[in-house]
Amino acid sequence: MVILITGTSRGIGFELVKKLCNDHLIIAVSRSAMHFSHPNVHFIKGDIYDESTIHQCKNYLNRNQQCLDILINNAGILINKSFEKITKDELEKVYQTNVFGVFYLIQQMLPFLSKSKKSHIVNISSMGGINGTQKFPGLSVYSSSKGAVSILTECLAEELKTYSISCNALALGAVQTEMLSAAFPDFKAPLSPSEMADFVVWFALNGHQFFNGKILPVAISTP
Repeated sequence: MVILITGTSRGIGFELVKKLCNDHLIIAVSRSAMHFSHPNVHFIKGDIYDESTIHQCKNYLNRNQQCLDILINNAGILINKSFEKITKDELEKVYQTNVFGVFYLIQQMLPFLSKSKKSHIVNISSMGGINGTQKFPGLSVYSSSKGAVSILTECLAEELKTYSISCNALALGAVQTEMLSAAFPDFKAPLSPSEMADFVVWFALNGHQFFNGKILPVAISTP
């Protein structure tokens, strides 16, 4: 299978690449360099909101005459800051990565996803992006952006049925990533990136046999 994963330089994305590369061809995309090498991993350095990054992905797939079986939209930005102090630049930065980049990447990958017999889009959302869950001060931008991803997932599941493309979102609870530690230095999450990646791997490979258009909570605590 050919699998494209974003946000692969660290955390869950990095673990996903390591766990999947022995059996699948991986296109790994991240803003920062990825300190991992494997013959099945093709690394693309760039921001998913940047058109040149998208073109590199498309060129690689075209050059190798590949379909795309799985797209895991894992890249994300988290800002912990009170609502009244969020700047316009910060708001746009989070939405560019967490929402607009996801939207555009899926849109541009459709020709390759539709070539697969049964492709699967997995959007990494958050428990904070689900209606009715507990919300926390300082996460208005992050949680609302993940809420947008959740609704986008439901919409795409309907629109892409004719292409045999399934689209689901995993609303993750707290995972001890560098991103979480930077935002909440004193908080200790119950799961490591490797532990959460184990579940994401299983779901990416198998979840579309059971779900489509679902936002699935994956958490043993809140946050």
